Amino acid sequence: MQVFHNKSKVIVTCNKRLAPYLAEEIKDLGYTIVREFPTGAELEITMSQCIKLNLNLRCASQVLYKIASFKAKNPDDLYNAVKLIEWEKLINSTGYFSVTSNVDNPTITTPLFANLKVKDAIADRILELKGLRPNSGSEVNKTVIHLYWKENEADIFIDTSGETLAKHGYRKIPGKAPMLEALAAGTILATKWDRNSPFVNPMCGSGTLAIEAALIATNRRPGLYRMNYGFMHVLGYEEEVFFEERRNLKDQVIKNKKIKIIASDISEDAVDVSRKNAKTAGVDGLIEFYVCDFRETPIPENAGTIIFNPEYGERLGVHHKLELTYKAMGDFMKQNCKGYYGYIFTGNPDLTKKIGLKAERKIEFYNGKLDCRLLEYELYSGSKRIDTRIQSSLPNE
Repeated sequence: MQVFHNKSKVIVTCNKRLAPYLAEEIKDLGYTIVREFPTGAELEITMSQCIKLNLNLRCASQVLYKIASFKAKNPDDLYNAVKLIEWEKLINSTGYFSVTSNVDNPTITTPLFANLKVKDAIADRILELKGLRPNSGSEVNKTVIHLYWKENEADIFIDTSGETLAKHGYRKIPGKAPMLEALAAGTILATKWDRNSPFVNPMCGSGTLAIEAALIATNRRPGLYRMNYGFMHVLGYEEEVFFEERRNLKDQVIKNKKIKIIASDISEDAVDVSRKNAKTAGVDGLIEFYVCDFRETPIPENAGTIIFNPEYGERLGVHHKLELTYKAMGDFMKQNCKGYYGYIFTGNPDLTKKIGLKAERKIEFYNGKLDCRLLEYELYSGSKRIDTRIQSSLPNE
């Protein structure tokens, strides 16, 4: 089974509402998308081509390569169909594999049972043919098989990623309520930041937004921070393809980038965590860290981007303290950030009413299961009304 050189359906998944930014990433890498959907994109490529996706994508979760499709009404049908696949050409008989699934079938009450049927079918076939039964379990750090089973239609994939791509590998200390790296990257890609002007992140927490900004600005890809993927544990894997792609990642890094990235937090512990995470990512020299109230964050002159990710508070019943904080963020941007694009990422629509600015855009995201918005504010250096009046007084060309 020449999976590394044969084209097949590939599904690249992501968290809900990250799909538009994922699609742009995939296209920028030179791939053609067959279909886009709310949680990912479909391509037609080889598993070797999946290696580049795994190393480069910032917004993705998994890269799944299809090896079989069949009909299955019940668990017995599933077992029989899976057992027909030539697993001995994919999984080492002395190796280790795990099974994940997305199941919507009336005969299945828990996806764990479907996972077990797939595991048994794979192990039984290899045992019968090789005399050895590979180990299996819940860890996804070796060969990972994914089952997609809806009604009577089932697809079997090799999960070429293994551990999720949504974590970028540099954040060894998460901090309090951290934003997932893929979400942080998608949030930045949704802004109008040009990757050259100043990027300011007050209330930085564990530093994820500032670090992702530094990574994007210098074209450092997530593959630089990871050395284990699911595709490495599939028979036929050619490691030179991986190492060549990794060399390309290193060559593409923009060295000696002149850029101003500022991160601040009132918590000394948070700033300490941010510094350590930035050092692991190799971008600590690109970020200026400050321990201070957000209102004391230094703002470079002229134009730039400022982004807040404040606490959301309770969905029902707004805390008075947070109301004051949201109002203060709006006042700070109006008074100190003229000429900037301002952004506030929040999951509390009631608190946004206290900001005192009208959002130019409200971009939808999810943070976990929480419905969130990235609010965009154009912070004019002068009066928009005056600018418009001056423009209207000019003669028509």
